[in-house]
Amino acid sequence: MSPQRGPDPHGMHGMHQVHAVLPGGVDDLASPSGGNAYDRHVCAGLAARGRPVRRLVLSGAWPQPAPADRARLDRELAALPDGALVLADGLVVCGVPEAVVPHAARLRLVVVAHMRLADETGLPPDTAARLDAAERAVLRSAAAVVATSGWAARRLAAHHGLAADRVHVVAPGTAPAPVAEGTDGRTRLLSVAAVTPRKGHDLLVDALARVADRPWECDFAGPLDRAPEHVARLRAAIARHGLAGRVRLRGPLAGAALEDAYAAADLAVLGSRGETFGMVVAEALARGIPVLAPGLDALPDTLGRAPDGTVPGILVPAADSAALAEGLRAWLDGAALRRRLRGAALARRGMLESWEEAVARMDHVLDTVAGRPRPDAAREAAG
Repeated sequence: MSPQRGPDPHGMHGMHQVHAVLPGGVDDLASPSGGNAYDRHVCAGLAARGRPVRRLVLSGAWPQPAPADRARLDRELAALPDGALVLADGLVVCGVPEAVVPHAARLRLVVVAHMRLADETGLPPDTAARLDAAERAVLRSAAAVVATSGWAARRLAAHHGLAADRVHVVAPGTAPAPVAEGTDGRTRLLSVAAVTPRKGHDLLVDALARVADRPWECDFAGPLDRAPEHVARLRAAIARHGLAGRVRLRGPLAGAALEDAYAAADLAVLGSRGETFGMVVAEALARGIPVLAPGLDALPDTLGRAPDGTVPGILVPAADSAALAEGLRAWLDGAALRRRLRGAALARRGMLESWEEAVARMDHVLDTVAGRPRPDAAREAAG
């Protein structure tokens, strides 16, 4: 083992300091993402619990950065002392094993896998295969992997051949929020998600066009700069279907503007082609807002059930705009359904896990990793 370098990895009070490797833009509220919100809440929460947190915010087009950004990650990891506890966002580290795996055997590396890199919608097959192999090497080299749902943990373990006891679930928490008053209890629809192919806004627009004879308005709240060509196609579809003025692309909302959008919403809608958790579903439920979403991946678990067993929303087949339209018709035409789902959402609201509980789970994972000898991670990664 190389000589210890840098400061004492235990930090103050004997509690292991954690070095948090985060993507550039993690604090940019003008371009929100669930992964960034998760990282911010976890880092702040760990610090509030007394764990020293050193944030390493690295700019770059992760997971496929420029050579200079990859080299900086390599240098930052090399500068850490042997045995240092590292909590790394998988977006930053999982695509660059050449900068990560050589350091993993002497560090206590915990990787948060918000989603599998190869799952990003629209990747060329060769790029997806390369990212998948890179991610496998990094996750196998890590002391522990954190997934954001039980569904994601099982999938990561099975797909990458990870021992089940090395994959931990730390689902996002949910901040308390006031009950949404809504508009008229029926017609104001809200979708909160970055406008990218994975989030399925195109499916929602097609579904909304199929129910254009009903009264409704729908706001799309989310960044518009991540997939410009997709956004252009979406705008053209809105115009083609005659929905201009009824479907509004509002861009990213934060703070009071986002709270106002939730407060006016009668139904949250999501068209995603994949979700490892679905933080916006929990955010809607925290306000007593029912949800229409595809019943894929982790979304059924995130939506959950009220204590009486009622699902607080409508789950439909994935990637199916006709099914989304049927769900919208059921909502718009069914007063009894709306009352039942609203009641279930209000009941589910009190069952959501807080961020304090989520951070406590992460703290336990870090303590577990800090308290055991490092495995021969480099050999495992090569195997």
